[in-house]
Amino acid sequence: MTYEFDEQIAVTRQDEATYGADLAAGWSVGGGINGGYLLAVVGNALRHTLPDKPDPIVISAYYLSAAVAGPATVSVDVRRDGGSVATAAADLRQGDDVRITALATYGDLSRLGDDVRTTADEPDMPPPGRCVPNTMAPPEVRAIAPLMDRFDMRFHPDHIGWAVGEPSGNGVLSAWFRLVDGREPDPLSLLMVVDALPPVTFDLGMPGWAPTLELTAHVRARPAPGWLRVRHATRNMAGGMFEEDCEVWDSAGRLVAQSRQLARQPRP
Repeated sequence: MTYEFDEQIAVTRQDEATYGADLAAGWSVGGGINGGYLLAVVGNALRHTLPDKPDPIVISAYYLSAAVAGPATVSVDVRRDGGSVATAAADLRQGDDVRITALATYGDLSRLGDDVRTTADEPDMPPPGRCVPNTMAPPEVRAIAPLMDRFDMRFHPDHIGWAVGEPSGNGVLSAWFRLVDGREPDPLSLLMVVDALPPVTFDLGMPGWAPTLELTAHVRARPAPGWLRVRHATRNMAGGMFEEDCEVWDSAGRLVAQSRQLARQPRP
């Protein structure tokens, strides 16, 4: 079975170091294409370049300009490939414009081990049926974020006040998450998941597109099938920018991915 997500992050090798991609309009948000989706496209090119090390371990990406739907290329430069991990740089371009420049370490999570331990607190979420689905998002939110149609998100009832004009001011959002077409999560899709929820500034009463400047994602293990629980939080805003910390927990109760990004304060 072919899933929408895999079709829309697909890359085609053009030469030894370059891949072509077609960025899908359905991943638009605000003034550009969602950063997590773009990271997954870059991650897919890296995976094709390093077939014996198919899983992202860590990737740091700088977002230089807003991407738009349509053709793009990803160029990959392997800096080191030896032992259990490899490190490579990648640029996603549209025409003469570099949209993302990234540095990543890849490996094979099935060979690196599956011992996941953490002192982090697992999110306490009501069952999905008692949470608030993203299909109930206000029309103005859905209009600026068609990517929400790619997901089935069920928000914690305590974290949805922003949708009715009553944000908590705590700077926390959490939700159950899965892709609408039933595709199970894997390490590559986690690169998208860490940037899938609305900006956590919504909970501060600041709705709007929040362009990412930099995002670093750590993938800690292959996720178990089923729902993911995703938690975003922020503690600081300065100079018109805020950090957003993300945790992704799988259906087995394991912390399988983490990220931190620096983004601009939402624009009206």
